[in-house]
Amino acid sequence: MQIQVPTILKLPDERLRRVAEPVDILDAALEQSFAVLDAAMRAGPGGVGIAAPQLGINRRMVVVDASLGRHPSRNHGLLCMANPVVVEASGAVALGREGCLSVPDWVGMVQRPKTIRVRFQDAAGVRHEIESSGFEARVIQHEIDHLDGILFIDRVVSTKELVRRMGR
Repeated sequence: MQIQVPTILKLPDERLRRVAEPVDILDAALEQSFAVLDAAMRAGPGGVGIAAPQLGINRRMVVVDASLGRHPSRNHGLLCMANPVVVEASGAVALGREGCLSVPDWVGMVQRPKTIRVRFQDAAGVRHEIESSGFEARVIQHEIDHLDGILFIDRVVSTKELVRRMGR
């Protein structure tokens, strides 16, 4: 079956700033929505994750596949997550380069916890809790931010701020 890939919303579209609504019906239609998200992520240049609000779908859904990155690390492969929540963040905070399909041609340095524990439901409604670290954890956090109307550019750390945080 051919999936029609919707256009990814770009800044300054106001829908990117909305807080997404919880997914309350977990059924075959949700599976189809995840397939659309996955197709849109793979169609985008360098896409390793996408959130439903980026397609104008105001639901708490994300798809992540860190194995698609230029430097894939140990990860869980394709994750289709409904109502994802970071329940624990641990370890050092790492500074890393981020970009976004909704903010094309921009990258910035963002600080995020290196290791997280995230709870979510899959398309069948089964609850999962996984630990993620490194690049995959960064991607998951980036996509969950979209569900709260937060873009990576809201978290970019300036050189001046980095120097201040390092105590210099």
